[in-house]
Amino acid sequence: MPHSLRLRAGVLTAVTALVLSASAGCSDGSGGDSGGEEDLTAQKLDWKDCPAPSGAEGGGAAPSPLPDGDEWQCATMKAPLDWDDPRGDTIGVALIRAESSGAADRRIGSLVFNFGGPGGSGVSTLPAFGQDYAKLRTRYDLVSFDPRGVGRSDPVQCLDDKQLDAYFQQDATPDDQAERTELLENTEEFNAACEKNSKKILPHVRTTDAARDMDLMRQVLGDEKLYYFGFSYGTELGGVYAHLFPRKVGRAVFDAVVDPTQTGEQSSLGQAKGFQLALDNFAEDCVSKTEDCPIGDTAEDVKSRIAKLLKDLDRRPIPGILPRRLTETAATGGIAQSLYSKDFWEYLTEGLEQAYDGDGRLLMALSDSLNGRDENGRYSNIGAANTAISCADDKARYDSADVEGRLPEFRKASPVFGDYLAWSMVSCTDWAVPGAAGHPDVSAPGAPPILVIGNTGDPATPYEGAGKMAEALGKGVGVELTFKGQGHGAYDSKNKCVRGAVDGYLLNGKVPAAGTVCS
Repeated sequence: MPHSLRLRAGVLTAVTALVLSASAGCSDGSGGDSGGEEDLTAQKLDWKDCPAPSGAEGGGAAPSPLPDGDEWQCATMKAPLDWDDPRGDTIGVALIRAESSGAADRRIGSLVFNFGGPGGSGVSTLPAFGQDYAKLRTRYDLVSFDPRGVGRSDPVQCLDDKQLDAYFQQDATPDDQAERTELLENTEEFNAACEKNSKKILPHVRTTDAARDMDLMRQVLGDEKLYYFGFSYGTELGGVYAHLFPRKVGRAVFDAVVDPTQTGEQSSLGQAKGFQLALDNFAEDCVSKTEDCPIGDTAEDVKSRIAKLLKDLDRRPIPGILPRRLTETAATGGIAQSLYSKDFWEYLTEGLEQAYDGDGRLLMALSDSLNGRDENGRYSNIGAANTAISCADDKARYDSADVEGRLPEFRKASPVFGDYLAWSMVSCTDWAVPGAAGHPDVSAPGAPPILVIGNTGDPATPYEGAGKMAEALGKGVGVELTFKGQGHGAYDSKNKCVRGAVDGYLLNGKVPAAGTVCS
């Protein structure tokens, strides 16, 4: 059961096994070395051809060359394990880059990407989208990384693959005391396994730690300023960086924006509303087409049949990807995953058609992609890292009584996702490390303009968060742009207006007018 659903649009791999087939890995980033008196800002990165990604990064093949024939390069940066003890033990932070394709005298610097999660591997994701950023590459080296606790950067490890299969099959929307007890016991077991297997790294995976890593990265890459492109949770990371290092911010873009003013509960409730809105839009789209919608006659019919399917699966799961069966929890996760991108609505339609006929394979494949499971049954560490980073950041600790008291509000927000997201709040109840704060501080007086893009149809980071982020960054810093679209994020929708605004800012420093609307 994910702590949150803030994965970047496009990371939908288990459905087609194609999206990240060009993904990459870096040299080993395991920790434990002593930093001694070494000045880590003076380290030289040893860039080499990238190997195949590790299991924690999601597996797969080494990245294919870029369209112009250039190769992706990987390296490992040393960073302090504990930023309060910068001369102590170090960990390795895995990096990947594509050097600028343009003239040397036109190069601006490195453009650092974070694709969200928290817990997503930037090393395995960036190559899959390299073509989308070809124009940006004319003036930047494209760079991404596995944040600490993720992928090859001293990954948080909890349960093994077999245990995770069982964990993600559990009933995450309990209906009675026995089911509630089982859910809480399973959550406690997961969290205890994280502590047992990753005790050293758990206190050091807060977003503030990753932001400090990025400033070290800026220096090691040789840049006076950090040029940054953050998606989803990456907008929170970027906001925290701007707060800590406002005068080191270069040009920065936040897409699919997290609301930094919300508590964990408010964020989960906002997601319930966001995913319900996306489901409403999906249903309307299906019945509005010239051909008959195969999963309902009206939008309300589509949604009522989905709700009935989930209730039926709660009582009697159907065959999925054998030997596993499609449970209510897996189906809910699969539906949520398909709403991250309008490109995947067709898979949702097909998956629902199949499920109504007793075949749960496609919805389970969607669910597997949400949980980081590949077609061979191996899990990346995105679920473990997501929980570890979220729980280290958020000081709130909710119990079953808190959830039960809030269930009516969640169910009103979403008949389909309300219970699922309400019960996800217990993920941190027994976490070994105390949370840092009620919400991140992103105030950044003195920073240059940061372009903040909100998508009106975004399920995972609802549109209102962009305005809240722009306001929290401060007057003259947050510049909001609205995209009237569907799915999680805006830039990769390939909308010409959005692309023009982002590229114009990152490449030429042209700040769009605040309040610009793209549709």
